[in-house]
Parts: sequence; structure tokens; C-alpha cells
Amino acid sequence: MEERKYLTTWKRYIPVIRLHLKKSLNEEQSFKLNITDFESAGDRGKSGYTFNLSMENGKVINNISGSAVARDLYEALKADEAIKAFLQDRSIKISVGKSFLLTIKTTHVSSYKTETPQE
Repeated sequence: MEERKYLTTWKRYIPVIRLHLKKSLNEEQSFKLNITDFESAGDRGKSGYTFNLSMENGKVINNISGSAVARDLYEALKADEAIKAFLQDRSIKISVGKSFLLTIKTTHVSSYKTETPQE
């Protein structure tokens, strides 16, 4: 299995994703990806490029092991310091559908989940 073949492609999208992540605090964001970018990186055939990537506090909370596209996106997100900081204390869902529309939905993680030091 080839590893990280979509990482370079996702890295080109990072500035756009960073912008949409910030905007997603107010409302769901979506933008169209260029299918050619992904097809030239690797042919997914019938399985396509669709995925859901759910994160809380910067950690993936759903199973993306079957999607190289999602795994490489997560790697690209973690490599960007601004995005890494943004992911903290937030619940973020990024999905790509059959029409190559990337959607970002952000919610704040409830504060009761984070531990506060006892006095």
C-alpha cells in the first residue's frame, strides 16, 4: 500500500482550509476541490474520495484507517501550527462527498469534558 500519496495535494489546500476553518466558527463552510489534483496523486477507482473526518481537541474520533485521502488530510492539518492550535477545544467534522465538495463544521467542545484542577 502506497503511503502518503495525497499529502502533497492536501498541503496545497492548507491555506484555503485554514481560512474556511476560521469562518466555520460562525457557519458551516464548503468549497470545491479539484478532482484532477487527487486523481493524479492516486486512482481511487470505484471507492472514490469521499470520507468523514471527525476530530475533538485535534484528535481523530472516527475510523479513517480505510481512507488514505482522510489520513493524509489529517497529517497535513497536524503539520500546520495555526490549524493545530485552532483544533484545540473544538469539535470539527470535515467531509468530502461524491461531488468533491469539502465541508467543514465546527462546534466548541463542552467545557465539562476538560478537567479543571481541584483546589
